[in-house]
Amino acid sequence: MNVLPEAPFLAHHNAQRTCSEDMMKVSRRRLLGGATAALAFAGSGGYAYLELGPSSAQQELSPREVLDAVRAGQVLLVDIRRPDEWADTGIAEGAVPIDLRRDDFADAVIAARATTDQPVALICARGVRSRRMTVLLDEAGVAPIIDIPEGMLGSLAGPGWLKRDLPVTAWNA
Repeated sequence: MNVLPEAPFLAHHNAQRTCSEDMMKVSRRRLLGGATAALAFAGSGGYAYLELGPSSAQQELSPREVLDAVRAGQVLLVDIRRPDEWADTGIAEGAVPIDLRRDDFADAVIAARATTDQPVALICARGVRSRRMTVLLDEAGVAPIIDIPEGMLGSLAGPGWLKRDLPVTAWNA
């Protein structure tokens, strides 16, 4: 099945080919493309990465929007960075620090919620780890989940919590 519109000069030629001929024909481009993909997969140590779009339980908000929701008591904000990062920059106002490396990370987030349906917002340094952890929490049945793609330090999504000059609190071990 061709999903791209055909060029007029190819319409007659393509009309003459049958579906079985298309299925049997393997072009060099497809063969080389498949071989390249297989080598890339093998070269990555067998790991494949797939960019997952947000599930129905996930959304993205700016740091300012999350701060307003936290102040209104509508959202649990979880800072998923490491303790050394918390010590360097402080923690976003109202955030609960839960290191994402904890074996019981999902359980700790669930325990920190005021109610079972309280939205959980995740923030990290630049939005990469929070994006991954939204998928993990979604799989654990936590919903709704809010990703803050700007993070504390900023990313392509925006300047981040600190450059927006939003309040932080010091973290003490």
